[in-house]
Amino acid sequence: MMNEEYKSLAVQYLTGTVQVSQPISPHPVTFKSPAIEVMTDLRTIQAAVISPYITMQTANTYMIQRGVRTLLVINDNNSLAGIITATDILGEKPMLFIQERGVKHSEIMVLDMMTPLNKLEAIPLEEVMHARVGNIVASLRESDRLHALVIDDPTIGPPRICGIFSWTQIEKQLGTVIPQNNVARSFAEIESSLIAH
Repeated sequence: MMNEEYKSLAVQYLTGTVQVSQPISPHPVTFKSPAIEVMTDLRTIQAAVISPYITMQTANTYMIQRGVRTLLVINDNNSLAGIITATDILGEKPMLFIQERGVKHSEIMVLDMMTPLNKLEAIPLEEVMHARVGNIVASLRESDRLHALVIDDPTIGPPRICGIFSWTQIEKQLGTVIPQNNVARSFAEIESSLIAH
């Protein structure tokens, strides 16, 4: 209910030439930039989450709506069950599952396609704080994944996922496509391809 303590604000009529503010573009990220600059910080940004018991098709629609390629899969008690990525949904995994189980595409659940908690690894936040973007790319490349989870300091409470690194987000911030495994043999080569752009 509105309280009389709130007064309406003064307004002014617009005339002449009026500009529209533009966000200050963040300084460009390089492989040498602090890793934290490319981390999606779940302490300040709401994580994109989904239940394990939702259909895979619904999860895909949700990803498209949110403009993300990864969803954290959350149990009823708000604990992490796993993650599901666009690759899990759009790759060959669903077709193999259909062949194995004899189910319809529309019957596949997030639970069936996600990478379960016991197969996930996370980088400690403490490591991230001292890392560079190049370290994150190397870690993603080594694990052959497009995403990496970051876990908060477990000494301050129960383990908590506090961030996510995404290959596509890193590419976006670098302003270039990073060659996937075995294409570029070293960061020096990637750096030189960046400079060439």
